[in-house]
Amino acid sequence: MTKKRPDGIENYDEPAGGWGALKAVAVTLKHEQVVLQGPLTLLKANQPHGFDCPGCAWPDPDHTSAFEFCENGAKAITWESTSKRAGPDFFAQHKVAELWTWSDYSLEDTGRLTHPMIYDAGVDQFVPIEWQEAFDRIGAELRNLPDPDQAEFYTSGRASNEAAFLYQTFVRAFGTNNFPDCSNMCHEATSVGLPLSIGVGKGTVTLKDFDHADMILSVGHNPGTNHPRMMTTLHDASKRGVPIVVFNPLKERALERFAAPQNPIEMATISSTPIASLYLQVKAGGDLAALKGMMKLIFERDEADLVAGGTGVLDREFIAAHCVGLDALKADILATDWAQIYRKSGLQRQALEIATDAYLKAKNVIACYGMGITQHSVGTDIVQQLVNLLLLRGNMGREGAGICPLRGHSNVQGDRTVGITEIPNAALLEGMERAFAFRPSGKKGHNAVEAVKAIIDGRSKALICLGGNLAVAMSDSDATFAGIRRLDLAVYLATKPNRSHLLTAKTTIILPVLGRTDQDLQKSGPQSVTVEDSMSMVHASRGFLKPPSEKLMSEPAIIASIAKATLRDKYAIDWDELIGNYDRIRDKIEIVFPDFYDFNGRVRKPGGFRLDVPASRCEWHTATGKANFLVARGLEEDQRMAAPDALILTTLRSHSQYNTTIYNLDDRYRGVFGRRDIIFMSKGDLASRGLAEGDRIDVLGIELGSDVERSVCGFTAVEYDLPMGMIAGYYPEMNKVIALSDYDTQSGTPAYKGAPVRVRKSA
Repeated sequence: MTKKRPDGIENYDEPAGGWGALKAVAVTLKHEQVVLQGPLTLLKANQPHGFDCPGCAWPDPDHTSAFEFCENGAKAITWESTSKRAGPDFFAQHKVAELWTWSDYSLEDTGRLTHPMIYDAGVDQFVPIEWQEAFDRIGAELRNLPDPDQAEFYTSGRASNEAAFLYQTFVRAFGTNNFPDCSNMCHEATSVGLPLSIGVGKGTVTLKDFDHADMILSVGHNPGTNHPRMMTTLHDASKRGVPIVVFNPLKERALERFAAPQNPIEMATISSTPIASLYLQVKAGGDLAALKGMMKLIFERDEADLVAGGTGVLDREFIAAHCVGLDALKADILATDWAQIYRKSGLQRQALEIATDAYLKAKNVIACYGMGITQHSVGTDIVQQLVNLLLLRGNMGREGAGICPLRGHSNVQGDRTVGITEIPNAALLEGMERAFAFRPSGKKGHNAVEAVKAIIDGRSKALICLGGNLAVAMSDSDATFAGIRRLDLAVYLATKPNRSHLLTAKTTIILPVLGRTDQDLQKSGPQSVTVEDSMSMVHASRGFLKPPSEKLMSEPAIIASIAKATLRDKYAIDWDELIGNYDRIRDKIEIVFPDFYDFNGRVRKPGGFRLDVPASRCEWHTATGKANFLVARGLEEDQRMAAPDALILTTLRSHSQYNTTIYNLDDRYRGVFGRRDIIFMSKGDLASRGLAEGDRIDVLGIELGSDVERSVCGFTAVEYDLPMGMIAGYYPEMNKVIALSDYDTQSGTPAYKGAPVRVRKSA
């Protein structure tokens, strides 16, 4: 007799993609009330003279198909282009206290914002405010701060290059480098770790490199949900017989098998293609140990081959010409105990040997990784050890080989490229002086964790958010929420309402912005913006839909207006000229960042252009002038894991979610429908704690030296195939149990994927 599973939990056995994906797109079009307009909008996604998908940063192919979107891209596009509206009438009907009780999904499902709104504490409602009054209020509040460093300026990765560049120009002219941004919470370990290893904080491969790879190493990411257009690349590689070796704690359906919606044979025959040739379920946070295990095997094989009279398995010619630090790395790896490797990784020698054999057999290897690597207390170390593995065999700087960090939002990489950083280097400061005749401060500003701590402590008094949902995205929700409510000023540039907007400060203003799909008309006519994908390709994006309201402004125009109201005539920057024609913004970007030479000319070519990535041609802009083998910290056990009932929590996105945006309450590939209040646990961990699937449980964070209880309560335990010693739950709901102090000290990235917790049965 089949055991009845909890409500909303099913045994889902279909492949990723296929008819399920097409059905999901149809349901989304209906839900967003764009059944007629929606398909036409989707056909312009990622096309020449169209708009860039506001979802993930996976690069666009050569536009050989009319369908350059995926299921989750369609959700992102229709979420933005919905016919639903959240205007003054909506806010007049609902007090903030009531809206606070709504789910995050319900808040954003209300539709597009249509009018600037300001919070009125007397009636506990947002009420309309005119644009100029809003700008004047914001400017006055910022000017009244005793110190510009008391303001925090957050950036979402969906902001265009033009908006991000103007934003950093305004903020640096205002006098601070406080730039918490979404990169701090996702791939900062990449931005910090890769420059030390190879001299650039970006991936070294292009989309075409995948056509020449002999092996793909897939570590800590779930492409079927987080960057689904990558599935076409993996599907094609698998069809060619390329081994795809996966290290990931959960069995993710898209990495098991995939049915390509554009493949008529697979669709007609209801068949699919296997993706992973080897799937190793490493413990959450165990990737560092697994990579050290593979390198230990490589060094052992190398020594054995040399003793036998061979030439070894290392690429000695490449290492001699391009690398330093091999001896120190080798000493560290060989001194690492196998028992530690097995315990921390959750993998045994045979599994690591099979993966190593595949790696040594391949000539050209691409290593892809996501936030399953970066969002750990040792995230930077893991990134660098992945580079070490590639360098040992010369898998860098040649066709079909290299490192491929999988960025999240569609322009999170571009925002950093055009200056969104709390640590401005000399080149940026000199470039700003060339372009605007003032030299900003070189003082380090706040990253995301530092900004939120400053807000909680009362050291920062103002927060302006260029998109995003900062409060909900950040760890330790209770402390974060309380801190933001104590601010003097909170300003949100947004397309839809979200929970951060409800954390009302003394003055809280919501400014509605044009979306990626909306037409942007300025003085010189329709405007394009630009974005940079995960592989350093920069291309134009032009919306075409009639905006939801005549009251909407573009992000660049809003930023320029706030700058004028705040700075007045400081530095004599002609903000109106920059907004009248975005070519003028790009001219300034080119002056500040010479890699953008002939920006306006090159971006008008179909497909755009690729920014220079020196490591792609074995040119290393490091302190040593070489690629560096870097030694990671050891594999010592986290003291918080000493408790016998301690578990590692890893947070997940559902399949119907992008960052904090939730498109619906289903997680189809994991068999979850209509709910998010669940905790995935292994059968063994359930049994060892006297629990059964369907039990209501509480999850409690573990922080040494603190008596603060961070917990989520009453969630349902769901049995799932994952390693013992860890549990998984949805982000951002699980952020509440993760302490602000739990982050990678090198990059500042919160440990969303590896937080120590314990569970108990709910009272």
